[in-house]
Amino acid sequence: MAPRKRSGRGISFIFCCFRSSDHPEITYRLRNDSSFALQTMEPSLPMPPVEELDAMFTELVDELDLTDKHREAMFALPAEKKWQIYCSKKKDQEENKGATSWPEFYIDQLNSMAARKSLIALEKEDEEERNKTIESLKTALRTKPMRFVTRFIDLDGLTCILNFLKSMDYETAESRIHTSLIGCIKALMNNSLGRAHVLAHLESINVIAQSLSTENIKTKVAVLEIMGAVCLVPGGHKKVLEAMLHYQKYASERTRFQTLINDLDKSTGRYRDEVSLKTAIMSFINAVLSQGAGVESLDFRLHLRYEFLMLGIQPVIDKLRQHENSTLDRHLDFFEMLRNEDELEFAKRFELVHIDTKSATQMFELTRKRLTHSEAYPHFMSILHHCLQMPYKRSGNTVQYWLLLDRIVQQIVIQSDKGQDPDATPLENFNIKNVVRMLVNENEVKQWKEQAEKMRKEHTELQQKLEKKERECDAKAQEKEEMMQTLNKMKEKLEKESSEHKQVKQQVADLTAQLHEMSRVRPQTLSLLGLLEEPPRFLKKSIPQPTNALKSFNWSKLPENKLAGTVWTNIDDTKVYKILDLEDLERTFSAYQRQQDFFVNGSSRQKEDAIDDTLSSRHKVKELSVIDGRRAQNCNILLSRLKLSNEEIKRAILTMDEQEDLPKDMLEQLLKFVPEKGDIDLLEEHKHELDRMAKADRFLFEMSRINHYQQRLQSLYFKKKFAERVAEVKPKVEAIRAGSKAVLQSTSLQQLLEVVLAFGNYMNKGQRGNAFGFKISSLNKIADTKSSIDKNITLLHYLITVVEKKYPKVLRLHEELRDIPQAAKVNMTELEKEINTLRSGLRAVETELDFQKSQVQQAGDKFVSVVSQFITLASFSFSDVEDLLMETKELFSKAVKHFGEDTDKMQPDEFFGIFDQFLQAVTEAKQENENMRKRKEEEERRARMEAQLKEQRERERKARKAKETGEESGEFDDLVSALRSGEVFDKDLTKLKRNRKRITNQLAESGRERPVTKLNF
Repeated sequence: MAPRKRSGRGISFIFCCFRSSDHPEITYRLRNDSSFALQTMEPSLPMPPVEELDAMFTELVDELDLTDKHREAMFALPAEKKWQIYCSKKKDQEENKGATSWPEFYIDQLNSMAARKSLIALEKEDEEERNKTIESLKTALRTKPMRFVTRFIDLDGLTCILNFLKSMDYETAESRIHTSLIGCIKALMNNSLGRAHVLAHLESINVIAQSLSTENIKTKVAVLEIMGAVCLVPGGHKKVLEAMLHYQKYASERTRFQTLINDLDKSTGRYRDEVSLKTAIMSFINAVLSQGAGVESLDFRLHLRYEFLMLGIQPVIDKLRQHENSTLDRHLDFFEMLRNEDELEFAKRFELVHIDTKSATQMFELTRKRLTHSEAYPHFMSILHHCLQMPYKRSGNTVQYWLLLDRIVQQIVIQSDKGQDPDATPLENFNIKNVVRMLVNENEVKQWKEQAEKMRKEHTELQQKLEKKERECDAKAQEKEEMMQTLNKMKEKLEKESSEHKQVKQQVADLTAQLHEMSRVRPQTLSLLGLLEEPPRFLKKSIPQPTNALKSFNWSKLPENKLAGTVWTNIDDTKVYKILDLEDLERTFSAYQRQQDFFVNGSSRQKEDAIDDTLSSRHKVKELSVIDGRRAQNCNILLSRLKLSNEEIKRAILTMDEQEDLPKDMLEQLLKFVPEKGDIDLLEEHKHELDRMAKADRFLFEMSRINHYQQRLQSLYFKKKFAERVAEVKPKVEAIRAGSKAVLQSTSLQQLLEVVLAFGNYMNKGQRGNAFGFKISSLNKIADTKSSIDKNITLLHYLITVVEKKYPKVLRLHEELRDIPQAAKVNMTELEKEINTLRSGLRAVETELDFQKSQVQQAGDKFVSVVSQFITLASFSFSDVEDLLMETKELFSKAVKHFGEDTDKMQPDEFFGIFDQFLQAVTEAKQENENMRKRKEEEERRARMEAQLKEQRERERKARKAKETGEESGEFDDLVSALRSGEVFDKDLTKLKRNRKRITNQLAESGRERPVTKLNF
C-alpha cells in the first residue's frame, strides 16, 4: 500500500529521526514508574505471509500517524523488522488494556478536577496526584495509537480541557496543573487529526490565549510556543490575531499586545534572569510579523509592526541585548533586519532612503506632496479641516472618535480587493470596496472635474495677481532699503557737488553767450557755401496715387546726391505708368485682407454691384498690415502673453513701470520689437487709418509716438536688472575674498601641508627629495600613489588615517576652508566683463537722463524723477562693488604669493579649484575608510554569529540524536522547537542579510552609506 499523503506546507524544517539511508534500529518505550527504558523485543509468533504482513503493518503505521518521510522509512524495512515491530506493538497494547488506557478515564478525571476548582483544600499529595494524572494524559495523547486520539476527540475531550482552563481559580492557574493542561493541548496538536480539531474548535485558541494572564513563566512559554507555531500553520495566523484581540478584552488591556511588551520589559524578581520567556515572546512576535498575510504584504507587516513600535518595543529590544544570549539575539536580529528591510522598501515609494514615522511633520509633508495637484487633494484638505473641528475633551469619549478614524484608515490600507481583512476585523460589515462603489458616480465625477477646472483657472488668475503684487512690494521694499543705506553717502556727495555746481553754472552761461554769437554768423556762411557748391536738382516725379493702401516693397533707396553719373539719370519711369494696368496692380497688392473681383464686366449695373461688394467687404474687414508678416505674428504672441493694452504699456513705460506691470522677461522681449525707421515711415503714411491697423501695427505705431522709446525701454530694463546683476556679481567678488582669507588663515591647512611635505621627502629619493616646499597642485596627486598591499588603498587613505590619529585638529580643515568651493567657481575674466557691462549700462542710462532733462516733460512722464533717483542709488552701489573688487584682487595676490605661486599666471578658479578638488578627494577617502571599517566589523560579526549558529546546531543535532531512542517527538513539537531556536526564520534571515549587504555595497560605492537605523518609540 502506498504511503498516505500529508501536508508538508510550512514544516519543511521539521527534523526527521531517520537521518541516513541505513534502516533504523527499532526500539520501544515502556512506562515504569515515570522512568523510561529501551528494550529490543523478539517476536514469539511465526511470521505470516508477506501480503498479510504488509496489510497488518499498514494498519499499524496508520495508527502511529507518522510523517511521510517516516512512513516511507517504515515501509522500506525488511519483513523481519516489520513483524518484530508489529508483535512488540501488539504486546504493548495488551499490557496497557487497563482503565487508564482509555480516553473515558481521563475525561472523567478532568471533569472531576474541574468540579473541585480550588487547590486550597487539597493536600500536597492530592495536588501531585492530579498533576500526575494530567501528565499521564499528555503522554497518552503523544504515544497511544491513533484510535486513542480519535476516541478522545469523539468524546469531546478537548472541550473538557478548555472548560477546565476557563474554570480555574488563581491557585490552580499558578500551579503546574495549568502548565500540564497546556501541554495536553500541545500533545493533541502534535497529531495531524488532533491539530485540525483544535484549529477547527471555535474557542480553543482564545482559551489558550487567556492563559497568558498567569504569572507562571513555564505556562506562558508553552502558550506562546503553541500560538507561534499556529501562526505557521495555514489559516492559523488570523486565528492568533483574533485570539489576542479576545485576550485584550479578557484582561481589560488597552491594546492586544500590551501584556507581551510588559513581560518583555520586566527585569525584576523572577523576571530578572528569565531568558526563556523573553525568547518565546520575541519568537512569537517574529512569527506574527512574518507569517500569514505578512509573507507577501508589506503594508500588513508595517501595520502590525507599528502597533508594537507604539508600545515601545524598540527600547526594550536594545535593553535585551544585555542578556548576551545567542538564541535571543537571533530573534532580535531577525526583528530589526526585517524592520529595516521593510522601512527601506517603503521609503522607496517616496524616492527616499528613510522615513521618520515619529515625525508628524515629515509624514504630513510626504502626504501633501503626494496629493498636491491631484484630484484627491481637496478631500485631503477636507479631512484636515474636519479633524480640526472634531471635539476634544480630556474626559469623555473623545478618544473613541479618533479610534474610529484610525480603524477606518487601517481597513482602507490592509483590506484586500475582495473585502477580506487579514487582521482581526475591528469594524464589522465594513467592506471598503462596497463603500467606494457606492461613492463613485459618473455624473458627480464629471461635476467635480468641471468645478476643479474652474477652480484651477481662478487659482491661476489669483496666483498671477498675487505674484504681481509681490513683485511690486519687493521692488518698493528693495528701493527703500537701498535709499536708507546710501542716504549718508548722498548727503556727502551733494555737499561736494554744490560747490562744483556754481562753477559749472558759470561755464554754462559763458558757453551760451558764445553759442548766440556763432548762431548769427552761421546762416550767412552756409548760404555762401551753397552758392559755391550747388548739387544737381531732381524734379519731383508725377507718380499716380492708388485709391487704396498697397503692400510695401522693402527696398533701400539711393540718396539723390549719389545718382549723378549713374544709369538712373537716363531712366524715366513715368512712361511705364501709362502701360501698366494700375487697377489690377492695386487689387493684387492691396494692404487690406479681403477678396476682390478680378473680372469686371463692362455694364454699369455690374460695376455698381462690384462697388457695393467692395464697400461691404471693406466694412467687414478693417485690418491694415504694412509690416513683415512673421514679425507681426511674433509681436502678436508677445502682446497676448503680456495681457496689457497699448495704453497700459505706454503708461508703464512713461512712469518707469511704477506698478510693476512689465516683468523683466517681457521687457527683454519688447526690446526685440522696437519700431525700426522703415516701420515708422510706413506707419506714418497710414496714420489716418489708425482704426484699421492690425494689432501689431497699431502697437508699433503707438510706441513710435513715445519720445526716445527704445532708450526708455533699455533704461527701464537696465533699472530692473541692475539689482539682480549686482546681486550676482557681488557674491562672486566676496567668494574670492573669503577664499583668500581662508587659505591665509587656516592653521589646519598649514599643518596638513607640513605632514604631506614630510611624506614626500621621506618617500622620494635623489633630486625629487630634500624639498622645502611643493606646488599646491601636488595635493591632488597624493591619491595617485597606490598601496602595494591593497590597490584600493592610496596614500591619501593612509594620510587621513594618520591625521585622524596623530593630528585630530587637522580634521577641522573642511570647516576652515568652507568658502573654497564657491571661490573655485569664479572666473576673473568673466567677472570683470560683467562689471564692465554694468559700467557701460550705467553710463547709457545717465546719457539718456541728460537728454530727457533737456526735453519738455509730458504729462505723466516720470522718467527724469525716477531715473535720477535710480542713478544716485546705483552709482553708490556700483562704486562699492568696484572698491570691493580692488580689495579682493590685492588679497588674492597675497594668497597666491603665500603659497609660492605665480600671480600673473594663477587665476582664482584654478587656484581655489586645486583646494576644492583636494577637499572633495579627502571627503571621499574618509568615507571609503569608514566603509572599509564597517565592512570589516560586519564580516567579523557575521563570522562570530555563523560560528555560534554552527555550534548551536551541532549541540541541537547531538541532542536530537540522543533523543532518537527516547520519547518520540511529533511534528508539532518540531515546529515549536524550530520556532524556539529561530531556525524557522533561517531562510528569511539569510535573505535579509544578503539584501542588506547588497544595499550597503551600493551605498558605499556612491559614498552615501546608510547604516541600519533603530527608531526608539
